Amino acid sequence: MSVSVTHRDRETQPVPPNAVTVEAVMGRRDIREFVDLPYAMYKSSEHWIPPLKRDERNRLSPDHNPFFEHADVRLWLARRGGRLTGRIASIDDRLHNETHRERVTWFGFFEAADESTARALLETVEEWARDRGSTSVRGPANPSLNDTAGLLVDGFEHDPYILMPYNPAAYANYLEHAGYSKAKDLLAWDIDLTVPLGERIQRVSERLMARHRVTVRTVDMSSRGFAADLEHLKSIYRSAWSDNWGFVPPTDAEIRQLAMELKPVVDPNLVLFAEHEGRVVGCAVALPDINQVLKRMDGRLLPGGLWHFLRRRSIITRARVLLLGVLPEYRKSGLYPLLVSELHRRGCAGGYTRGELSWTLEDNTLVNAGIEAAGGRRHKTYRLYEKPVR
Repeated sequence: MSVSVTHRDRETQPVPPNAVTVEAVMGRRDIREFVDLPYAMYKSSEHWIPPLKRDERNRLSPDHNPFFEHADVRLWLARRGGRLTGRIASIDDRLHNETHRERVTWFGFFEAADESTARALLETVEEWARDRGSTSVRGPANPSLNDTAGLLVDGFEHDPYILMPYNPAAYANYLEHAGYSKAKDLLAWDIDLTVPLGERIQRVSERLMARHRVTVRTVDMSSRGFAADLEHLKSIYRSAWSDNWGFVPPTDAEIRQLAMELKPVVDPNLVLFAEHEGRVVGCAVALPDINQVLKRMDGRLLPGGLWHFLRRRSIITRARVLLLGVLPEYRKSGLYPLLVSELHRRGCAGGYTRGELSWTLEDNTLVNAGIEAAGGRRHKTYRLYEKPVR
């Protein structure tokens, strides 16, 4: 395997014509190549969903993504004989390291046309990590666990849901051959909404609502109401996930940015708040699977993509549950099945036929058992990998 790593901000030496070279992204042209690469690599893929290029550029921009306020990110491009063959990001998330008292560098936005390209890109991140005093490299995260994360290791025959990644099956081998091993698996659960929920789930839900004065309401989409509900969601999210492996509470700016980006596609009937005696104690957020629309848009809103976006309600039949949270003191009170039951009922009424609950940690037994009891079937695994570098 011929691998050579070069950097534009260092003096470079001649390399063999078939060697892989890795260069730091330096300007607009490089950013454009970085964003455009997956669209070329997955052009013939049946299941990769092209995101809007505008959104991808914004994710990589400190001017648009508040993640950069607490993280240093370096982007890299790989070439062989002048041809672009891969990309990767090295990510030093200071907030993560402070929260978990770690010295870990993350990698993300990983694409590689072949194993030698993958090895060169990963070695570049490892060198960058050592220079910054990190003890390990972990990923993929794009750019954090609060965004898209994990490497797909099974379920390649299905389209990904909104905000879930997709990659070739070969990527797992590339990482493992480069010395990476599993850090944690993230599970995705399939729900067939045409199948009624089990009677036990329905009984628990009805009893909870009748005896314990628990009510469930939908999100308030008015400007003032939406802002208030966003505060409720933020509080529950931070509290409910505080003990989860790898969790870093998103900043106010990050939550606000994500909410504003997703608000145009929100179905209010799929954003639920559970209240006990007037206090919001749990929430569930499912999003219409806009990927079913994006698949027709080729990464562009204009000219033809706008037509599909405006017709999205007639196109979308799937929804992804991306947030299911209950305050710690209410976790064993039956709120999880209640929220799942309510999402199921409202999703069916809204014409959705299939859903995904993703992702959950592989060792979150309480949540995973609740999903299985509600008819969930594990159908995809996303893996986080790690490698010591010191």
